[in-house]
Amino acid sequence: MSESAAADTGLPESDKNNMPSFQARLKRIWPYFAESRWGLALGLAAGAVGAMTEPMIPALMKPLLDKGFQNGALPLWSIPLAIVGLFAVRGGSGFVAQYALSWFSNQGVARMRAALFARLLSAQPELYQHHTASSLTNTVVYEVQGGARTLTFSTQSLVTDSLRLLALLGYLFYLNWQLTLFVALLFPAVAVVMKVLSKRLRRLSVAGQDATDALAYVVEENVMAWRLVRLHGAQAPQTQRFDRHNLALTRISQKSVTAGASMTPITQMLAAMALSAVIVAALWQTDRGTGSVGAFVSFVTAMLMLVAPMKSLSQVADPITRGMASLDRGAQLIASSEVEHSGGFDPGRSGGRLELQGVTLRYRDDQPPAVDNITLLLEPGQSVALVGPSGAGKSTLVNLLPRFIEPTAGQLLLDGMPLAEWDIHALRRQFALVSQDVVLFNDSVAANVALGSELDPTRVRAALQAANLSDFVATLPQGIETVIGHNGGQLSGGQRQRMAIARAIYKDAPILILDEATSALDSESERSVQAALETLMRGRTSLVIAHRLSTIERADRIVAMEAGRIAEQGSHAE
Repeated sequence: MSESAAADTGLPESDKNNMPSFQARLKRIWPYFAESRWGLALGLAAGAVGAMTEPMIPALMKPLLDKGFQNGALPLWSIPLAIVGLFAVRGGSGFVAQYALSWFSNQGVARMRAALFARLLSAQPELYQHHTASSLTNTVVYEVQGGARTLTFSTQSLVTDSLRLLALLGYLFYLNWQLTLFVALLFPAVAVVMKVLSKRLRRLSVAGQDATDALAYVVEENVMAWRLVRLHGAQAPQTQRFDRHNLALTRISQKSVTAGASMTPITQMLAAMALSAVIVAALWQTDRGTGSVGAFVSFVTAMLMLVAPMKSLSQVADPITRGMASLDRGAQLIASSEVEHSGGFDPGRSGGRLELQGVTLRYRDDQPPAVDNITLLLEPGQSVALVGPSGAGKSTLVNLLPRFIEPTAGQLLLDGMPLAEWDIHALRRQFALVSQDVVLFNDSVAANVALGSELDPTRVRAALQAANLSDFVATLPQGIETVIGHNGGQLSGGQRQRMAIARAIYKDAPILILDEATSALDSESERSVQAALETLMRGRTSLVIAHRLSTIERADRIVAMEAGRIAEQGSHAE
């Protein structure tokens, strides 16, 4: 982002010029709200009914002033009947409009949110490289909800206030068409103001969303790494980062407020000029005897009532722009995120024969390959240990197997079939992964162990027993039904690692990937878990990344990697 662009709206010039039109963005989000469109129709219709009663208020002034003070000219019972009836219609139509529009908004949000979450679960892994967790969470949970409500009720305001304006203008034309022409001159000027400021508001809304994501990412990093920040005394530089992004967001927000707030005084000044001219002309006509006091008061009352819908219409561009930008961000995320390619091959349980043929992977063209021309064969039931320094390509090689990333060149085969030809879900059923970076869900112990599979309490207990975790789980308040907290926050590091091992044992896949699987265990726990892993690995193809001698020496073959290549391979004795 250039400094000049950031100083203005935070957007590059190219983004400003290539922003989609309002119609294009509306077309993107409409499919999620189309099924509940009758709620929109009912809400707008009810709002229209309420708007059409607007002229009835000044219309009551004329008979009240012209006849109300003449003895018997106006029945007294008709006055409360007319007033109560009028406000009953307005109140009832307002309730129906708000309920129907809320239903329309909530139904559309639920569908869009479900589509977003489904896309997060099926999108290409590159999505998570280009978007932070905080920005994705913000879009799915907050932006869509807030954007839909803002857009829906702003649209209601736009429609109902426009109808209120038309109804009042119609009544004014009925009373005195000459005076009403003063008012008609006001609308072209208001339209020009709204058009100019709406463009700026749209640019500022997009820039504000980007600035919010950047600020949220700083907060997310510091929440996740609070121990590291305090240990290194990094509070000051992190505070400076926060202040920088906070200031950028504040500036954009203030510019947005300034652009939105400027509409109101401009339109009010235009309205005041027209209103003052009309009042002078109306008083002149009354003095000449061409109009009654009731007609004058009714006309002026209707004129004054024009100010409220005009003010509302002058302010509606900002929330409509912000709401549309938020919803379009969600729709664009769904449309732009490609789904993982999946073949159709599904043999059930594989034999476990893995083959890599000249596999190369580059993350970026201007960087050396992470893995470079790797050729490797793992026979069914064979245990292969990958060793080498950090950055040698071990984890990259492991991530290629379940197709979390795709090779730049070469191919990988399972049971002689290229991985790209496998059904993606069938392929991933063949792998069980235990990583040093354990991820647990805020759910029960049983649900975490049986993740993705049908939950069998007997199998869960057996897996926990094999992972040397059953004694600990027995001490929990609800046993295997105990909720373990956010990312297993109630467990120690070793317990979290053994929970991941229990999950791999439960899955019973033909291929095991162990990425430093015993790194967080103490010596006593490691011995019992290592025995369980040896039993589990028997008869299965195992790919093990480890540095501990106890793990490496039991492997059938050791592959030493360096700079993305295989430096040497052989048994531990060799």
